[in-house]
Amino acid sequence: MGVLKRTPVVAGSFYESSQAKLIDRIKWCFIHELGPRNLPEVGARRRESHGYVVPHAGYMYSGPVAAHTYFRVAVEGKPEAFVLLGPNHTGIGTAVSIYDRGLWSTPLGDVEVDSDLAQEILRNSNYVDVNYDAHKYEHSIEVQLPFLQFIFKNFKIVPIVIAYQVPEIAKDLARSIANASNKLGRDVVVLASSDMSHYEPQTTAYEKDREVLEHIVKLSPEDVFDVVNERNVSMCGVGPVMALLYYARSMGGSRGEVLKYATSGDITGDLDAVVGYASVRIF
Repeated sequence: MGVLKRTPVVAGSFYESSQAKLIDRIKWCFIHELGPRNLPEVGARRRESHGYVVPHAGYMYSGPVAAHTYFRVAVEGKPEAFVLLGPNHTGIGTAVSIYDRGLWSTPLGDVEVDSDLAQEILRNSNYVDVNYDAHKYEHSIEVQLPFLQFIFKNFKIVPIVIAYQVPEIAKDLARSIANASNKLGRDVVVLASSDMSHYEPQTTAYEKDREVLEHIVKLSPEDVFDVVNERNVSMCGVGPVMALLYYARSMGGSRGEVLKYATSGDITGDLDAVVGYASVRIF
């Protein structure tokens, strides 16, 4: 059986397709006035954060906000694996689709899937299935990798996309990640990929997203789900975020902090129909 490789699908659209230009773009994200305003420095490993909420739009729009997550990831040093949870925008695949082996490629090189951890997550879950097609055209996980590659030379990932975004499935996935990482003794950081409100006026997006973020930092996944549904918040990654919160709670997490919130309007100046972006640390 040959090496399975997932090739990039949004290089050249969500981010630059040439290595040099992509590195320049990532640096731009870090030093931008909406970003951390500094380049990251990798510290010695300290296991302080269970995971992060991070956006997944084009780098020119959400990159500076995402950079806040990766600035903090660098400070805490490299874990043994990143479990990357994204929403399934394409509708291809199953309720929860895992990529259990092989490599993921970007213009900055290849990243190895932690197959042992992926298989253990699969064994511990009632809903997770192996499905490569679900990942083939999905951007929510792909756009995270160049940031991680910019910071770390070698690291492993477990990519998972969630189509059916309800608390029951998020809780099952969180439990399976916790059980798998504990059994294998893996030092894991979970990244929940999500944008916030989509195509709302700036003031409306701020109001709705602030209410959702208040429940995220309280580690209240059920309240996040309820607010998203009751207020009709067009947040695309509520499933990944709930899974992160359930996971953090099971691992002794206590709270979160919003590292940065901004909208596409803060970048473009068009405030009539914005998309909200948040970097949130869960610890």
